[in-house]
Amino acid sequence: MPDQGAIDLTLAHSPDSDDLVMWWPIVGMTDADGRPVPGERGRPAIDTGPFRFRAVARDVEELNKLAAGLPTGQASAAEQYDVTAISAGVYPRVQDVFRITACGGSFGENYGPKVVVREDSPARTLADVLDRAGTVAVPGINTTAFLVLRLLALDARPDAALAFREMRFDAIPGEVAEGRADAGLLIHEAQLTFASLGLRVLTDLGQAWHERYAEPLPLGLNVVRRDLDQRFGVGTVERLAHLLSASVEHAVRERAASREFLRMRAGDERPEWLDDALVDRYLSMYVSPLTLDMSERGRRALERLYRLGAEAGLTAPVERVDPA
Repeated sequence: MPDQGAIDLTLAHSPDSDDLVMWWPIVGMTDADGRPVPGERGRPAIDTGPFRFRAVARDVEELNKLAAGLPTGQASAAEQYDVTAISAGVYPRVQDVFRITACGGSFGENYGPKVVVREDSPARTLADVLDRAGTVAVPGINTTAFLVLRLLALDARPDAALAFREMRFDAIPGEVAEGRADAGLLIHEAQLTFASLGLRVLTDLGQAWHERYAEPLPLGLNVVRRDLDQRFGVGTVERLAHLLSASVEHAVRERAASREFLRMRAGDERPEWLDDALVDRYLSMYVSPLTLDMSERGRRALERLYRLGAEAGLTAPVERVDPA
């Protein structure tokens, strides 16, 4: 590479536990305010070579909008990141700017985001909600969960409109429990804790997907800007992708350290991270072998998602999935 100096990159991720634990090995452990913790733990755990990372945590739907150059309520649409988490569902909009990395993705293998209702709801199927023109609280129109929900809704009732209202993912369970929404689409750890609010599952999107296609459901992706080779020299994207893979592998191998990192970041807002059993359960779901390397199996699952989305007129076509 022509420039032997440091390569400073921004790395954006969701505040969800699976995103957080993947990158502490190359960023160093930080406290709930994002400041490096004292001592060795505050420094990268593996050799990052020329790369130096500034980590930024944002809600996944906000990251989707920023990647697509859309305005958000929290950050300028001009704010761009070199490495970022996005929903798989938004990738068709940003495929010319970003390249998927083989590591860092999340896939639901016969499980996934859940549509929930109150225990006393008369609805027993998604079709029931559509027939009653019920409102579904959703975590963002650019999320994969919303794309898959729309695909399933078209399958259940081709002529019915899906009524929905967007809000932050962590507000959805309460919105349904209090009766302000007829159903809610749950992502992140809310998929494990909803029952305590008197909610029940109407549809598990991952199970529904597996029943139809016998494939994992792509949910989240990690992507890097395609122009990094132009900015820092040919081969930068590939070298960066290898380093990102090494970070995920280290975080998975050092599970105790990853749990410690989450406990350090729990604060008052994420008490579930103090429960090691719950953390292990969630991480085993969404930091899987496909997260380490999506392989041909993950690539085929993405291609199916994009083919179905394009055929339904819900996404732009994706000609080629080419993970680095």
